[in-house]
Amino acid sequence: MEKKQVALLALICGVAVFTIKLVAYFISDSVALLSDSLESIVNIAASGLMFFSVCVSEKAPDSSHKYGHEKIEDISSLIEGILVIIAAALIIHAATGRLHEPAQLMQLDVAIGISIFATALNGALSWMLIRTAKSYGSAALEGDAKHLFSDVISTVGVWVGLVVAQFTGWGFLDSVLAFIVATLIMKVGIELIIKSSNRLMDQSCKKEEEKIMEVLDRHSFQFIDFHDLKTRRHGSQVFAELHLSVDGSLSVKEAHDLTDHLEEELKEEQPNVKLTIHVEPPE
Repeated sequence: MEKKQVALLALICGVAVFTIKLVAYFISDSVALLSDSLESIVNIAASGLMFFSVCVSEKAPDSSHKYGHEKIEDISSLIEGILVIIAAALIIHAATGRLHEPAQLMQLDVAIGISIFATALNGALSWMLIRTAKSYGSAALEGDAKHLFSDVISTVGVWVGLVVAQFTGWGFLDSVLAFIVATLIMKVGIELIIKSSNRLMDQSCKKEEEKIMEVLDRHSFQFIDFHDLKTRRHGSQVFAELHLSVDGSLSVKEAHDLTDHLEEELKEEQPNVKLTIHVEPPE
């Protein structure tokens, strides 16, 4: 599926999952299940933002954005990380009120059954998003996929804990589980913020740099040396530049043909890398 279609599907499923999880909370009156449904509100907001960013990122370069618009996906991922942390704070607030006065949990078997259905939808959607993110190198889709997968893991933990609370009568476990869920969710949010911030700060792309050096090493007999290799990520694209020292006796055309050959060979092996080579005579 195309990025835009997957992003729209994530938004629709987010609304459906939130509704289902909210039903599970009203049936059981469990603050742990409430925390699970509150995170789904963030999922909806994040999916909406992701859909918007994917639509914008597909716009062609224009006079104001000559490198394209894909950077918005990193901005989307950063905002999603902030939203995830806000969701964790809401969960902690809800759980604190119940810690000393735990509520009587009701119809947990029915509520957990409903929650299992909602989580199955999240799991399938997360799998689809991560596959699409890898195909297109989309930061926005990757961020949403990891967010949903963390939701799946934390929800499974909630089920286990609630079953234990039901059999032991330890109602305080409901709030304890909510705190654990909030911690896991906050960890995901912090990781998203760090990763998207690094990309927005034009962090070097080590994997692509290694591939560039590998290609250049195969042709080292055609030039003297290379230096000042720089890379930065722009959405799914990686822009790279370097200085290539060549024999001063080469004509302009010969030097141009050499750089063209190097750039084309790299493009065949790394289609997402756009390399610019500056030719110079030996020092």
